[in-house]
Amino acid sequence: MAKRTSDSSADDLRGVSQLVIDATTGITDLVEAMHRNIARVPVLTPSVEGGRTTGITGLVYRAIRGVTGVVGGGIEGALALAGPALGKLTDVPVRDAIVAALNGVLGDHLVATKNPLALPMKFRQNGVSLTDGYDALATLPTDVTGKVVLLIHGLCMNDLQWRTVRTDGSKHDHGAALQRDLGFTPVYLRYNSGLHISTNGRTLSEMLEAFVAAWPSPITQLVIIAHSMGGLVTRSAYQYANEAGHGWTRRVKKIVFLGTPHQGAPLERGGHWIDVILGATPYASPFAKLGKIRSSGITDLRHGSLCDEDWQDKDRFARGAMQRRAVPLPPGVKCLTIAATTGSGAGDLKDILLGDGLVPLASALGQHADPTFALQFPLQNQVTLYQTNHMQLLSVAPAYEAMKAFLT
Repeated sequence: MAKRTSDSSADDLRGVSQLVIDATTGITDLVEAMHRNIARVPVLTPSVEGGRTTGITGLVYRAIRGVTGVVGGGIEGALALAGPALGKLTDVPVRDAIVAALNGVLGDHLVATKNPLALPMKFRQNGVSLTDGYDALATLPTDVTGKVVLLIHGLCMNDLQWRTVRTDGSKHDHGAALQRDLGFTPVYLRYNSGLHISTNGRTLSEMLEAFVAAWPSPITQLVIIAHSMGGLVTRSAYQYANEAGHGWTRRVKKIVFLGTPHQGAPLERGGHWIDVILGATPYASPFAKLGKIRSSGITDLRHGSLCDEDWQDKDRFARGAMQRRAVPLPPGVKCLTIAATTGSGAGDLKDILLGDGLVPLASALGQHADPTFALQFPLQNQVTLYQTNHMQLLSVAPAYEAMKAFLT
């Protein structure tokens, strides 16, 4: 198992020390409760806001609480005591998963306070960064072809979490499977999901422009697979690319959206209407503790905001409908949306109350009562998976088979 370098560990210590001061324990409780509730089989019963996870996940969260619990002897004393607890976070996938979750919840705060735990946007492959900041290619990719699939994760996640384990115990990664079956070279994006979606969209467009130009082999086909918030970041990037006249969009042939909240997600609205949502879904209740701490990325999920003007000079915590810019699907690009619902059929109680646990079915399909905002996915490019939750879209065979058929 890969280990963190000493320099990275030092950054971790400094970053964690800042989060100690900022009362991380409460946020850790929140993230763990969300993690636990998402991992549960959805049922129509209230969730446990302070729920604890078990196994390696529980060990990780206990380690973070150990770090935040050492305050008392000042920062230097806290750092000295934090070492043993942080030692449990040296395994890269475990440490990265926790940092990604913290970025999703507090990413804008981490950037504003120049915290070393703030994640910069990078293109990665096999857990290694291909780009360093805005550098086009700092590391030469492996298995280079002219067919590239870019995989973009969702809120509180990172590039390593495309690697999943199916219910039968087999390992699966949509990117690796498309490389095996269709000859694509997979590249994974890692980004700070707590920043505004439009901020990440603009950055992604600029970085893709340099990335495509520097790819060792001429790119003949660029496909994007985007999960959850990643789909909103993709659409935002495309919008800003068109405004800036970026050329990378001409390489994009197809986009697959997995559980993307195109029309917003009630999970964020739980910050305002928590009394209503608590009785309906086990996923929203941990966010009752967030109040106005929740990140810009999370509040953008309320209505699926993609542009700067959706939030600039506005109170992002204000109640009521927020005016947002209507952004259509990228013109000239074939788009597939794969939506999930925990219900056995469209319109049953679980489907109505839970959707996929995080995103309503209609939102993932791009449906909206106002034609201005409705996304025009062709009927044959709309796939609905029943008795499936939001996170299972990363692993279940029907989701992969649908995208493989679409890309063939």
